[in-house]
Amino acid sequence: QQSNVTSYGAITVAIITLEAFPGMWINAFLVCVLCVGWVKKKTLNSNEKILLLLGCSRFWYLCFSWVYCSLSITYPNYLYVQPTFQLVVFFQSFFNCSNLWVSACLCVFYCIKIANFRNRFFIYLKVKTDRIVPWLLLASLLSALAIGIIAYDMAVTKLSNNCNSTGQGHFSKVSGKMDENFFQTYFIYGFGFVTSFTAVICSALLLLFSLWRHKCKMQKNSMNSLSMDAHIKAMKSILSFFIMYSINFIILILSLINSTKGENYVAFLSLLFLYAFPGVHSLILIFSNPKLEKTLIRILSCVKCKDCMR
Repeated sequence: QQSNVTSYGAITVAIITLEAFPGMWINAFLVCVLCVGWVKKKTLNSNEKILLLLGCSRFWYLCFSWVYCSLSITYPNYLYVQPTFQLVVFFQSFFNCSNLWVSACLCVFYCIKIANFRNRFFIYLKVKTDRIVPWLLLASLLSALAIGIIAYDMAVTKLSNNCNSTGQGHFSKVSGKMDENFFQTYFIYGFGFVTSFTAVICSALLLLFSLWRHKCKMQKNSMNSLSMDAHIKAMKSILSFFIMYSINFIILILSLINSTKGENYVAFLSLLFLYAFPGVHSLILIFSNPKLEKTLIRILSCVKCKDCMR
């Protein structure tokens, strides 16, 4: 069956593809480098475990999101059928929520590992960080799985209701109704955003307060400290994520408000940022990690040399 794509839809698919595929490549690079290091060292530290899971989540989230968006615009009749629609919604919801919460886990990890507080509970967390991180990641995956199952059940209900109301062979009408009834899914995403966003805000504030205390202490003693550099590097990473996360949260709200208006520029801009976020932030994480940065520069230099020889 031929697709009936408007110029708006064609431009949207083209731009999303240009954003999604570089994001997939960046996160695939992140995962491959960490897996190679895992094979060589036969172990991963807590930071690498979080980055590995984060890279996997973002890679598959971009894959399923691109499939969903492309099919919904070009061939909606192939998407809004059982079980294709339910599976795409399930995996997209699962990997999106795991991306959000694992990102929050990374910020919490930086805060606990670098911030200096004399509170007994905080000291206990700092000592037990390596044991806590696997359980924290497991809880994030289980929570994302629960939301994915809820989204799958909602997709089954919505698809069956719309099929019964429109009859067979009219899936183009189903796709329009599906978007109008997606408030519940957005509410689930909103809950995940608020939970993870709260963790990011708390981590950033605690780390900023720790940095301020440490800076005052160093000025009194007229000393420089390696801890100061660690604080500043962590703050750059968390603040960059905090700014992007804030924009992402605003975009989600705007998407919720404009989800029933069809083709509009707010929805278009929302898609642009939502697809750019996983790749851009992963690139920031790569350049904030000396090992990953050196590997990326070495690969890019090798590619450049081969191109020059040709």
